[in-house]
Amino acid sequence: MSTEPMTVAIDTLATPIPKTPLQEFWYYFKSNKGAVAGLVFIIFISFLAVFADLIAPHSPSEQARDALLLPPAWLDGGNWGYLLGTDDVGRDILSRLIHGARLSIAVGIISVTFSLFVGILLGLTAGYCKGVIDTAIMRIVDIMLAMPGLLLAIAIVAILGPSIINAALAISIVSLPHYVRLTRAATMAEMSRDYVTSSRVIGAGPLRLMFICILPNCLAPLIVQATLGFSTAILDMAALGFLGLGAQPPTPEWGSMLANALQFVQRAWWVVTFPGLMILITVLAFNLMGDGLRDALDPKLKQ
Repeated sequence: MSTEPMTVAIDTLATPIPKTPLQEFWYYFKSNKGAVAGLVFIIFISFLAVFADLIAPHSPSEQARDALLLPPAWLDGGNWGYLLGTDDVGRDILSRLIHGARLSIAVGIISVTFSLFVGILLGLTAGYCKGVIDTAIMRIVDIMLAMPGLLLAIAIVAILGPSIINAALAISIVSLPHYVRLTRAATMAEMSRDYVTSSRVIGAGPLRLMFICILPNCLAPLIVQATLGFSTAILDMAALGFLGLGAQPPTPEWGSMLANALQFVQRAWWVVTFPGLMILITVLAFNLMGDGLRDALDPKLKQ
C-alpha cells in the first residue's frame, strides 16, 4: 500500500518554524508602513550627514557675491548650480541643509545618549533602593518637570553661554526626567517578578540584580522613548538656534538658518521654507519610527 497520501498529510500538519526575536520584531515593525517610511528617511538623512563633505555641492560657508538671494533652480532667475537657491550672502542653501543635518543628528545622539545613560542609573537606583534615596531623586525630577522644558533649556544655556556644546548639554538635562521616571516605573514593576526573587535567593548582589536581571527587561520602553527623544532634541536644538543660543554663525544649523532668514520671508520664501521643511520631515520621521518601535516591542499590541 502506498504511503504517499499519509506523507502529504503529515507535511501539511507540520508545525511551522518559530520566528527568531529579530524576525518577529521585523514582522511587526514592517506592518506599520509609516514606521518603515520614517526609518528609510532617517537612514537617508544619516547618510547625508556622514558624507556631507562629499555630497554637498558647495562649502556651507562659501559666499557667492554675484548670486545673492537666488531662487530655486526651477524658478525664473534660478541657477542649476544652486538647486535650492542661495541666502542673503550668497551661500548655497542645499549645502547648508546637508551640513545642518550632520549637526542635528550629532546633537540628537549626544543628548539622547547622555540623558538615557544618566536616566537609567538614577531610575534603577530609585526603583531598587526606594526609601529616602527614591524620594530625593524623584522630588528633584518633579521640580525639573514643573518647569517648561524649553524655558529650562534657555536658562541653562544663558548661564553657561551660547554654544552648540552647551545647547546639547541643556537639551540632555531637560530630557533627563522622562528617562528617570520611565526606568523607575519599569524597575518597580520587575522587582516583584519571580526571577528577581530567585536571583536574590541564590545570592545575586544589588548591582547584578539591577544591571543583569532587571535592566534588560526594561529596555523596550526606553528604546521607544530614546527614539522619540531624538525628535525632541532636534526641535529643541532648532528652537535654541532660532533664539541665538545654539550654534553660532557661520555654523550651518536649521534653527539658526530660520532666524537669519526672517527678514527675507516676503521677498525670498525659499530661505525659510526649506530649513522649516527639513525640521518638520525629520521630526515626523523619528516620531513615525518611534510609533513602529512601540508596536513591535510592546507585547500587548501584538496580535
